[in-house]
Amino acid sequence: MDSENIRSIKELPPEENMQPGTAACAGCGGLLTLRYCLKALGENIVIVNAAGCFTLLTIYPFSPFRNSWLYTAMACAPAGAQGVRDALDILIKKGKLDPEENLKVVVLAGDGSAYDMALSSTSGAIYRNLDFYYICYDNEAYGNTGFQHSGASPFGSRTGTTPPGEKVPVGSQLQKKNLFDIWNSHKPPYLATVSPAYPVDLMNKFKKAEQFKGPKLFISHIPCPPGWGFDPSQSVKLAKLSVETGLWPLKESIHGEVEHTFVPKKFKPVEEYLQAQERFSHLFKPERQEDALKSIQEMVDEYWRKNTLLP
Repeated sequence: MDSENIRSIKELPPEENMQPGTAACAGCGGLLTLRYCLKALGENIVIVNAAGCFTLLTIYPFSPFRNSWLYTAMACAPAGAQGVRDALDILIKKGKLDPEENLKVVVLAGDGSAYDMALSSTSGAIYRNLDFYYICYDNEAYGNTGFQHSGASPFGSRTGTTPPGEKVPVGSQLQKKNLFDIWNSHKPPYLATVSPAYPVDLMNKFKKAEQFKGPKLFISHIPCPPGWGFDPSQSVKLAKLSVETGLWPLKESIHGEVEHTFVPKKFKPVEEYLQAQERFSHLFKPERQEDALKSIQEMVDEYWRKNTLLP
């Protein structure tokens, strides 16, 4: 991959490093993100896959990947990556692996793992400056076990364990964790948010990350048709709306210094994003929950004001 930035979707690499025909849900935004990530990373990688939706991609004897794949429990994928990295380094040191064949180590994890169960394991890996890539596909719940609430579930959303009712009509009362800031406090060499609706931005972030040795971390906001409640054909539209409304800022951090890579010229109202999903329908019917809707919009506005990108 050359060092020049990709300028349009026509310049994306034509090579596909993931085979079609997986067991993922129709319209899975995470699968589209993964396809772009593997285009950027190439075949010479070892994937360490934490338990989650993407565990379903590789079911013996079938696999969509062209590379090695290792399955771990939700809490320990970064520890597994440490073991793989150590083994590769020992083989190179003993002359049993050509340094030219050195493989990239890639952790693949959902938000349940990244935001909750494996947070301490990831913190340790960043602290040790482990040379690896970490990709979190964030669908804002435990997607493959009933869409239960996770640390990534947003305020006001309906999940399997936060159903709106008479006593709590708003659904989830908790705010989504800020994983970007948590990771960024470790000052890793490279950290970014990405979206399947912005593949050029995604690819260029991977190209930039290549120059750094150490943790290279990516969080992708991904629409989940069965969990969020929308037609699978609308996945990219939803992913784009989350960026256009300001809910999912596209940004990167190099050694702790944050810059936004895309700022909408005019922010769309958050309601446009919320109304397109069944998981937020209780905020609009049978009665509009004005306080909750106002709170969500104010939360987004406050973020952009704080970053001096909104008047």
